[in-house]
Amino acid sequence: MMEPMSPVTRLLRRGIGLPAPRVPRVRVARDVAVPMPDGTVLRHDHHRPAGVTRGPVVLVRSPYGRAGWVGQVFGRVVAERGYHVVVQSVRGTAGSEGELSPFDEADDGVATVRWLVAQPFCDGRIATLGPSYLGITQWALAPEAGDALAAMGTLVTASQFRDQTYPGGAFSLDNALSWAAMMTHPSLRGRLVEAVRHRVQAGFGTIPLAQADLVAAGVPIDFFQDWLREDDPDSAYWAKRSYAGGVREVGRRGVAISMTGGWQDIFLPWQLADHAALRAAGARPLLRIGPWVHTTPAGMAAGIRDALRTFDETFGHAVPDDGPRVHLELSGGGGERRLEDWPPDHTREQAFYLRTDHGLGTEPPTFPTRDDAYWAGTRITYDPNDPTPAVGGPILSGASGPRDQTELEARDDVVVFTGPVLDADLVALGPARATVHVRAEVEHLDVFVRVCDVDPSGRSVNVTDGIRRLRPGSPAPSDDGTVAVEVELWPVGHRFAAGHRLRVQVSGGAHPRFARHPGTGASLGDGRVLVPREREVLHDAAHPSHVVLAVE
Repeated sequence: MMEPMSPVTRLLRRGIGLPAPRVPRVRVARDVAVPMPDGTVLRHDHHRPAGVTRGPVVLVRSPYGRAGWVGQVFGRVVAERGYHVVVQSVRGTAGSEGELSPFDEADDGVATVRWLVAQPFCDGRIATLGPSYLGITQWALAPEAGDALAAMGTLVTASQFRDQTYPGGAFSLDNALSWAAMMTHPSLRGRLVEAVRHRVQAGFGTIPLAQADLVAAGVPIDFFQDWLREDDPDSAYWAKRSYAGGVREVGRRGVAISMTGGWQDIFLPWQLADHAALRAAGARPLLRIGPWVHTTPAGMAAGIRDALRTFDETFGHAVPDDGPRVHLELSGGGGERRLEDWPPDHTREQAFYLRTDHGLGTEPPTFPTRDDAYWAGTRITYDPNDPTPAVGGPILSGASGPRDQTELEARDDVVVFTGPVLDADLVALGPARATVHVRAEVEHLDVFVRVCDVDPSGRSVNVTDGIRRLRPGSPAPSDDGTVAVEVELWPVGHRFAAGHRLRVQVSGGAHPRFARHPGTGASLGDGRVLVPREREVLHDAAHPSHVVLAVE
């Protein structure tokens, strides 16, 4: 069926910021069946640009169906640029046979590429495109796609999902349960908040956590149970679903790649790890990061523009751009940067030390001396019966991104350290980390650290954060029984304006973004007893807790 450009398509094109289409008419063949090697039939829609008999094919593999925004944006709009586009439903979704096994997408992806290159409309060159899960499907097929794979347009995604599921060893409950509930009821996609959010919220509070899927979705969800059990990063389960080991090979083959992320996107740390692997292999991917969360429309539009530019350069429709390959838009009104690489080479590390008076200083504490028995610490209690809530940050759904921290910082289970008023702008740009020295009676606890920007009115807004789950012996205690907890924070691109102040929060969690720590050594899904636990955050000369930012 030949479909002329509709008003919806025109609005989408303008919203994305694309020039007039090269091909205004597109024919769509729907529900095309492709058998996989095991006999399972997957289905796709083929968007065929008028007048283009044979050429490169853009492959989009999606678990979210082929209609709606997926079909319009990644099918129709891309086909108007003159490319054949195949939008395929992954196994077990939207007309494709089989059972969805999240992130286990390599075999079907590679089989689909082999089928495509044998079709008369394909000239042997393939590009892939899509955000989030649609990006993971790209990395899944990329290492084994061979020379057919010429370009990838990746948005807010990474080559593996395990570390996003267990950042710092803590379980990403909100992301995992929300997504699992949505995928279990496909008709609710796009209406999760209105239709089932109250059930998902109840699932967040379920004890034991192994019953959360039943509460949230009304049925047990096998893959959610898998995620609860598979907390070992080296397990066979995650090894089968990780494609990080093939990223360098993709880079060595010269595949043209665009990568779009957000400073508060759930995938950013691991997307940048992929970028580092590509660079180590000699590749020059186009990297763009902006002040976006996972679903920010402006970020999606920028990513699509970059992907299509990359495709046009690869397939001879545009002159390659030899300029800087890292494009950054900072939050806090920090402007833009065009750099040759990430991390930036023009920044320096600056430590901000937690002080006894709950200030922040750039010099290590000197009191008490290391020989004194007195420890200058702050005691806080984390009560899993009333867990410290999550307010903003890199979350898949709900109130993500920068948020007012006023109510959170008023809680007695959150300790804050605030720096002096800045005389001049301070721009943080690069990796970030924290070291928090903790004394506790138990070896099971979480440490959550957040850096905030406090404006002249006193309003505090989150900029970056991270969590670390402690287990017996990891990290190892010091001779005095304290533990130096290393916490990797989200990479930062932010301007702390003159007249503002930096603030650091330390607490015992951020629920339901991360599953609450029960205060015991019970396994993640089975804990039924919740025990409040006190800990002391130390900030003396012998225990110089601090945050490190890369600053310009």
